[in-house]
Amino acid sequence: MVKKYFILNANNFGTSKEYNQAILEAYVNGFLTSTTINANGIAFENAIHDILPDCQNLGIGIQLTYDKSLLYLLLNRRNTTLLEKIENEFKAQIQKVQEYVKIDHLATTNNIHAIPEIFEIVCKLAKEYDIKYVQTHFEDLYFIPNMEKHLKINYPLNLFKVMLFQNFTKQNRQLIDKYELKTNDFMLGLNYYGMMNSDTIEQGLKVLDEDCIVEVVIHPKKYSNSTKDWHTREFGLTQNLTLKDTISRLGFEITNYKNIE
Repeated sequence: MVKKYFILNANNFGTSKEYNQAILEAYVNGFLTSTTINANGIAFENAIHDILPDCQNLGIGIQLTYDKSLLYLLLNRRNTTLLEKIENEFKAQIQKVQEYVKIDHLATTNNIHAIPEIFEIVCKLAKEYDIKYVQTHFEDLYFIPNMEKHLKINYPLNLFKVMLFQNFTKQNRQLIDKYELKTNDFMLGLNYYGMMNSDTIEQGLKVLDEDCIVEVVIHPKKYSNSTKDWHTREFGLTQNLTLKDTISRLGFEITNYKNIE
């Protein structure tokens, strides 16, 4: 029997109250199963003390952050002084979060841990702090029948990231084995970053017909006014019961990292 697991993960928990409120409602009223918390976010205390008590079964990862761009880190990936600073910063963030909640996986803002040198730091810390899963970034290239999305200015950059991260993930899976950790098999959310809807998720899942863990990454917000943007659209995904039924019909169990053996 094929075992396929679907994790719907919301990034940026603790980054702002708009993110926090979206994650609360997405869990309580929708089918959000997982989130990654930003230990340095301005709404971290609100996330820990006001939101999490109402989200008892939500899977919690850490969205490790470092104040340099992905490009900067790519160009300086072998700078040992920089890597030491990153390790120390990540360690402090893990210790801060673990004071309040058990962590089931590690990830990073802007996917900077896709870079193998940084990925090894994250694996080392996962092992040290007994965190079983580290997120990886392999996404199959797939296309939906919507030309408008493919004409958007950010789409070529998304494609470049998918191909770059596919290559990095092949290296990073060796580090997963080295440190005796676990990871997701596939990710959805890179190819159509900023353009995610029910079609992009359904089409991405249809190409997966093997045993696997697939993590879908979204960035939902709930504003106090009538603002509507790609964040509110991604919040709407968590409330879409037709999408939830489609995921189940395609053979996926909707879960989170802490509930996968």
